[in-house]
Amino acid sequence: MTVTHPSRLRPRMRPASLTHEIDEQTELGEVYISSLIRSQLRLALAVLTVALGVLAALPLVFRVFPEITAISVLGITLPWLILGVVVYPAFLGAAWFYASNAERIERDFADILNRR
Repeated sequence: MTVTHPSRLRPRMRPASLTHEIDEQTELGEVYISSLIRSQLRLALAVLTVALGVLAALPLVFRVFPEITAISVLGITLPWLILGVVVYPAFLGAAWFYASNAERIERDFADILNRR
């Protein structure tokens, strides 16, 4: 006679992986995907709000501080120089910030999927 533990008598059932939950579009998978989408949407709205806020504030700054409009660099007034030269690298910086943080969010999501 052999004595065994009761758990050995039944086949082991492995818990479903999160990738399986997502592939099968279960409720749990939907929760994880919607969480990823919300995180990336929150990031996109934050970057967009800051970028548009700064761009929209420039005319107000030029209006409140008229001495800025009198400054000239290489024959170009400072407001035109800021709008024509400084804004584009700032937008590229915002795009880089968004892309790197969106990739970080995706890496964190993948780490969560691989951990379970």
